[in-house]
Amino acid sequence: MGNPIKIIKNGIFDENPTFVQVIGMCPTLAVTSSAINGIGMGLSTAAVLICSNLFISLLRKVIPDKVRIPCFIVVIATFVTIIQFLLQAYLPSLNASLGLYIPLIVVNCIILGRAEAYASKNSAIDSMCDGIGNGLGFTIALAVIGLVREFIGSGTLFNVTVLPDAFPKTLLFVMAPGAFFTLGCLMALLNHFKNKNKNKA
Repeated sequence: MGNPIKIIKNGIFDENPTFVQVIGMCPTLAVTSSAINGIGMGLSTAAVLICSNLFISLLRKVIPDKVRIPCFIVVIATFVTIIQFLLQAYLPSLNASLGLYIPLIVVNCIILGRAEAYASKNSAIDSMCDGIGNGLGFTIALAVIGLVREFIGSGTLFNVTVLPDAFPKTLLFVMAPGAFFTLGCLMALLNHFKNKNKNKA
């Protein structure tokens, strides 16, 4: 069994799904027009990732190798359905805001990728920690992108106005091109600090 803290840290920083691996871009770019949407999508994906990693790891020895991908998809789809029902029951406005992107978690390459690359080959505890790390990494990335886009584009944070009306708002940031621009700038910034730390070491 690996070190749980190291596995979680790896998913958040070293192999962050958004900023390092650059996977799961569809929801990352589509739903991060606000911080609440980003956090909601991130936590929904994280919940599915943790549960599916755990169950796939527990079932890895009984799933025939030839049908492992369809089996993984069935497990993932089950948890996505549960999450969607919970959102519909308790957070209907967030569910309506995220729309089609909740069911599309089933085919999110982060979930299927971790199931194939990690959960199907490691213990249940390690797989759950991997799910927690990658889920938190994805949630943090979406929250940061959502915060930047919402602040610059609408002058709000978590739907609360923080900039005066006189302050010019760049509506481009809450539109599709703003998502690409924000992601690119944040990735460049992170790589700059990462390279700076490597040079110091």
